Amino acid sequence: MLTAQTKEYPLSAELQAKIDLVLESHDNDPTQIVGILLEVQDLNERHYVPEPTAYYLADRLGIPVTNVFDCLSFYSELSATPRAKYPIQVCSSPACRVNRIDTERLLNTLQNLLDIKIGEITYDGRFTLERTTCYGACDRAPSVRINGHVYDHLDSIEKIEALLRSLK
Repeated sequence: MLTAQTKEYPLSAELQAKIDLVLESHDNDPTQIVGILLEVQDLNERHYVPEPTAYYLADRLGIPVTNVFDCLSFYSELSATPRAKYPIQVCSSPACRVNRIDTERLLNTLQNLLDIKIGEITYDGRFTLERTTCYGACDRAPSVRINGHVYDHLDSIEKIEALLRSLK
């Protein structure tokens, strides 16, 4: 539906006002699209940029909507599909493979504790499990990134369980 017009995707006046504030804080500069998308994504409880919002942003920035969707699909921190309240990201970059055993153990432990596989959402909508590219915490592995915050040294099941319990 990338050829549809923006006006076919109305947003609430409240959401438009919030998005407009984000755009103003970035001087309506389309070269700052990634930062804009990150902030707009944070406006959504499900941590994604819905299609109507993508069209609205493209219209406001004067760029093709495909540029917005290109960013949403390229950057692992961004999403065009709904996520859980707490998207748990586990690094899969080559640098973290140095700690592969711990990282794989962390991923397996998370899958077992949450009873989901990568890309799935828990039954209560609290957690999504994702592999992602480097987020710069190789020295603190095994770690996860949740809503932009890195939780590190998750080298025991007790620490992982405590982390999950702390996220309400």
